[in-house]
Amino acid sequence: MGEQVGAVKALWRFPVKSMRGEQVESADLTETGLVGDRAYALIDTDTGKVMSGKSPRLGASLLGCRAAFVESPEAGDKQPPVRITLPDGTSVRSDAADVDATLSDFLGRPVKLERAAPEDFTIDQYHPDIEGLDPQGHRDTVTESKLGSAFFAEAGLPSAVPVGAFFDLFPVSVMTTSTIDRLNELRPESHFDVRRFRMNVMVDTRDAGFVENGWPGRSLQIGDEIRLGVTISDPRCVMTTLAQDELPKDTEVLRTLARQNRLDVAGGMYPCAGVYAVVESAGTIRQGDGVSLM
Repeated sequence: MGEQVGAVKALWRFPVKSMRGEQVESADLTETGLVGDRAYALIDTDTGKVMSGKSPRLGASLLGCRAAFVESPEAGDKQPPVRITLPDGTSVRSDAADVDATLSDFLGRPVKLERAAPEDFTIDQYHPDIEGLDPQGHRDTVTESKLGSAFFAEAGLPSAVPVGAFFDLFPVSVMTTSTIDRLNELRPESHFDVRRFRMNVMVDTRDAGFVENGWPGRSLQIGDEIRLGVTISDPRCVMTTLAQDELPKDTEVLRTLARQNRLDVAGGMYPCAGVYAVVESAGTIRQGDGVSLM
C-alpha cells in the first residue's frame, strides 16, 4: 500500500520553455511527461541555442510572457496551438504566420518558435554571485550548458528524455507544500511561491521540513494509475529569483536554499527544492489524487 504522504494540490504545465505556464485540474501523463509540457521553446537563429530564463538578460523578458493552449491537449491527439501573451497584452498563436516576427521584435533578436530541441541542446546559464551555489565555483558569470538528451550524451549516460525534448533533465518535477512552508519559515521576508519553482506536481503534505529530500530512489503512487520513479533532488537556478506577476526579483530565494538545503546531486553539492522523476506508469493525473510513497 505504501506510506500515504498527501494529495495532489496543484498541477502545472508550461507550454513554452521559460515562459509562465498554466495551472490545470487534470492532465494526461505519458512516459515523456505531462502532455503539452515544455512543448515549445524559442531558438536563437544566430547561435542555435535554446532561449532560457537561466540567461540574465532574457530571463525577465521570457517570464513576462504567458503561454497557454487554446484547448487542452490530450495524449494521442494532434497538439492544439498555444497562445502566447506578451507583457503589453499583445497575443500571438503558435500557428500564426507572424509568430516568429512578433517574438523577435519583442526580444530584440531573431528567434524561431520550435517544437523540437536541437540535438546539441545548449543554453547560456548565469551563475549568480552567491557562495555555495555552484559546485564548480562559477560566480557572477555565464557558461554554456548542455541540457536534455545532449546533457546525458555528454556525460556518457542513457538519456532520461528523448532527443528533441525541451526538458532540462527529467520529464516530471514534484514539490511538497512542506518545502514551501519551511522556506517561508526560514526567511519570512521573502515570498517563496510555487510559481518561482515551475513544478509540474505540487503535493499537499502534512509533515514538516524538506519532506521530498528522502524520496530519490523510491516511487510515488498517485491515484490509481500514475506511478513516478523519483530520480534526484532538483538543483535550483537563477530563475527562482526573477520577478513575475506580483513577485519581485529576490536573490535571497537562492541564498536561502544555498544555506539551508544543499544536497549531494551526482557528486556535487547543490541548493535544492523538490525532486525530478520519470514516469513508471502513465495515465491521467488529477488534482486531489492521493499520493503514496512506495
